Amino acid sequence: MADDPLSRTFAALADPTRRALLARLARGEATVNELAEPFPISLQAVSRHLKVLEAAGLISRGRDAQWRPCRLEAAPLERASVWIERYRDRWEDRFERLDQEIRRIRDGSEKGNGHE
Repeated sequence: MADDPLSRTFAALADPTRRALLARLARGEATVNELAEPFPISLQAVSRHLKVLEAAGLISRGRDAQWRPCRLEAAPLERASVWIERYRDRWEDRFERLDQEIRRIRDGSEKGNGHE
């Protein structure tokens, strides 16, 4: 697997637990214990997921006395969004051309059947 930032982002996002952790962090900072609460997995498993997210740059961990809050980092998500958007635009253009062709064919066949 490639080790570029975009590949690390998509690899991290491939797991539903990690996506859920990011969704929670989108609402604000949280500790590992707070993040682990809703999951039926061990605290160690949540910590491993957080390490993957941190390695991808999707989260950062702060330090405030004994409190180590995790926070969402938007830049990698923005890069992924830009990459996806580029392809979405291409597909939308293709679908629009396909719709036009279908309308052209349908309009031609309706005229040929006396449905003018």
